Amino acid sequence: MSTEPEATEKAGPGTPDTPGNAKRGEAAGADGRAQGGAPRPEAGRADDGDATQDMTAPGSTGAPTATGADEAAVGAAGTGGAVGAGGPEGTENDAEEPGAGPGGPTDGDEPGADPAGSTDGDEPGAGPAGSTDGDEPGTDPAESTDSDEPGAGPAGSTDGDEPGAGGAGGPEGAAGAGEPGGDGAGPGGGDGGVESGADEGSAAAGKSEAEAELLAQRVERERIERRKAERKGPIDSGTKLSGKAADLLAAVRAVESGAKPAATVFADPAPAPRRPAPEPARRAQPVPAPVGPAGPAPETVEAVRRVLTEGGAPDALAPQIAAVLGEGADGALREDPWQLLRVAGVRPEQADGFARALLGAACGPDDERRGRAMTVWLLEQAAVAGHTALELPALVAALGRQGVPDPDAAVQGTLAEGEALVFQDALDEPGAPAPEAPGDTGDDTGDGDEEQERPVRVLVGLERYALAEESLADGLARLVNSPSGETGQAWEAAAAGLSGGAAELARAVAGHGLVLHTGGEAARAEPAALLGAARAAGLRAFAACHTPDGRRRTAPRPDGDPAEQAVGTVAGLLSGAEGPGRDADGALELDLLIVLDAPQLDVESAAMLVESLPDGARLVLSGDPGVLWSAGPGRVFADLLAARVCPVAVSRVPDPGPLGELVSGVGVGELNQVAAPGKEIVIVPVRDAGEAVHRTVQLVADSVPRAIGVPADQTVVITPGHGGAAGTRALNTALKERLNPGPGRFGGFDPGDRIVHSPAPGRTVPGVVVNADADGLHLTCAGAPVVVPRERVEGGVRHGWAVTAHQAVGARWPAAVVVLPGDAAQALSRPWVYTAFGRAERHLSVVHGVEQALPKAVAEVPPKPRTTRLQTLLRPQTS
Repeated sequence: MSTEPEATEKAGPGTPDTPGNAKRGEAAGADGRAQGGAPRPEAGRADDGDATQDMTAPGSTGAPTATGADEAAVGAAGTGGAVGAGGPEGTENDAEEPGAGPGGPTDGDEPGADPAGSTDGDEPGAGPAGSTDGDEPGTDPAESTDSDEPGAGPAGSTDGDEPGAGGAGGPEGAAGAGEPGGDGAGPGGGDGGVESGADEGSAAAGKSEAEAELLAQRVERERIERRKAERKGPIDSGTKLSGKAADLLAAVRAVESGAKPAATVFADPAPAPRRPAPEPARRAQPVPAPVGPAGPAPETVEAVRRVLTEGGAPDALAPQIAAVLGEGADGALREDPWQLLRVAGVRPEQADGFARALLGAACGPDDERRGRAMTVWLLEQAAVAGHTALELPALVAALGRQGVPDPDAAVQGTLAEGEALVFQDALDEPGAPAPEAPGDTGDDTGDGDEEQERPVRVLVGLERYALAEESLADGLARLVNSPSGETGQAWEAAAAGLSGGAAELARAVAGHGLVLHTGGEAARAEPAALLGAARAAGLRAFAACHTPDGRRRTAPRPDGDPAEQAVGTVAGLLSGAEGPGRDADGALELDLLIVLDAPQLDVESAAMLVESLPDGARLVLSGDPGVLWSAGPGRVFADLLAARVCPVAVSRVPDPGPLGELVSGVGVGELNQVAAPGKEIVIVPVRDAGEAVHRTVQLVADSVPRAIGVPADQTVVITPGHGGAAGTRALNTALKERLNPGPGRFGGFDPGDRIVHSPAPGRTVPGVVVNADADGLHLTCAGAPVVVPRERVEGGVRHGWAVTAHQAVGARWPAAVVVLPGDAAQALSRPWVYTAFGRAERHLSVVHGVEQALPKAVAEVPPKPRTTRLQTLLRPQTS
């Protein structure tokens, strides 16, 4: 097929490889010898064309021709050059091949200049017939001759006696051979070509030079008209194709000819083994603190502010009330003043005073609006304490303590308004009668109409948490009941490369959709090993931790990028900032998800994670059951351990050293004396809260850095609460004054202050203040820049030298100072002590002021119970 470009005489790269060019060149050479009778050396074939590429003039795209030097074979005396003005049109490219006549020497044209439109009359050997000025601007360059290329006859008239001058018919004949329907002698050729050129050349032999020039111009114009007519006509199938189109045509013809079977030509290549793609490197960018929905309209806030002022309440609550109640908040608040309780931090007695100021004599404790508001407020407080619902008797009793005259009516009114939901869960108590089959009375006396009823408990809960817990139960049951067998070989390969507890965990995961894993800090190595083995076996696996520090401790290479090692945080995975992408259905593209620090999962986060997993995926929940439960409602990990609906892999790897021995004893209820030759554990007795604060500052700023070698910025202080004489507020004030004194010009903060940032309730990230500007407070949290807007600084950022145990859970520091003032005895429990002592990696100092309350709490005070429904919801679906 022809590969002649549309807009240029010179063929583009790739022409030498076009099938069939060599044969057409041979045919054209034979035609030339038949017309001129003079033999010529073998022209360069298409497959040898690369040898002449370096002879092309600068800037030209000429490729070797398939026709050769037919100009010499079909020359005509005297007028051969004139008639040959049309000759180069027929060539695939102007001939440069060995054996072509020397032609006219070329002028040193500018690189890249296209001489095809006209020839330089000053060139040696160029005749006046070379001008093609009669062509319109924009005429295809292929319609004129090219004088740049060695071996081609000059574009114009050449001296007929000059050896190798382009003959009349050679190039035209080549065109006919190369293009069906062209000017030459090939199939479908027209009147031109070799015969036309030879006849006119002999007829013009006796004419003068001027007449020869006119004849040449006429022939050239006729040739141009023919070429224009050709371009408007149909193109034979498959001509002038390149790239994928040419490859596809060649494949089709190979199948049609029987050279290749269709299966080998068109079959899709076998897919490459699936390997997990590494996470793209993400450059750290300032991350604004999460922003909730758009704030209320200013006029709404102003209207609420007027109502608050009228009722004697702080007008600073106006934005929060407007956001909670929405449009028309001022009217709703005036109609029901107890709606003030929906704002966090407002107490019932404050709402009662506001209601009396607005309603006057119409306000009373028996107001049904007050009863409903109190019911919702009590359920919200229960959620803060970790409950997803409250038993009806407990709720009724709490309403009575708040002065509601008819608690039952208050609950019924709340349920009728849809502000809460009620549930009846059967109790599986020892000795309770089993459910009977329909029609089986179990009574031989015939008195079987009365059926024995199983005991039930009636629960009331907010819709938000009730639906989340039901969704979580449905998702977990789906994973338990439908493990996928498609990746069985991959799981076998993953388990084969592991040993010990990691191998046992891998075998459990291979056969089950949900697996629990328990153990201390050292046991984190087992799910980390499973993660690496699964990824090496080609499975899509990811691990999520509660905190960025947990992510650091779980990564196989602590100095590497956690994203490249498929380790992130739960919050980052749910937000899409970390982890794999999602498919068209919104499911995570994962075969295995490992969640570490699983006791910190509340029902809402757990439900979102489980709902995001596709069918057939595996879920591993790993954690230490001895630590404090989640800050949000629910106790997901503890409920699953108690429900026994899936395998549980218990790690036998103990935490090392004196600290590991101490913490392990606390976990089983024993406060043991532990030898600490390297001062790993130090007890500092104090008499009161003031001395506790003084000794704490001394330990952090001086003693621990000097004796242990841990600087102050790597030491954490843990205390039971925020308030009190030795709470986080008092301790942070004293520590700031010693470690980073300053005026607190940025809302109480200075550059260099240690802080804890709470981007969402129940989640705390430690960091350092960088600066502040009009955008807000700039922080560095876990190595990432964060910007907290000014209006959110007060509620979302605290000083962080001293924190509570709930804020510290999920992270560890080289040194920890646990402060136990005398007034903290009531806040102590075994999980609290276990969590606080376990935050130290190398050194633990205990500022001890509670005397015997500490061993008593470790031995006798279990975790506070939480009312949840997950076990009850799971058992019928997984039995």
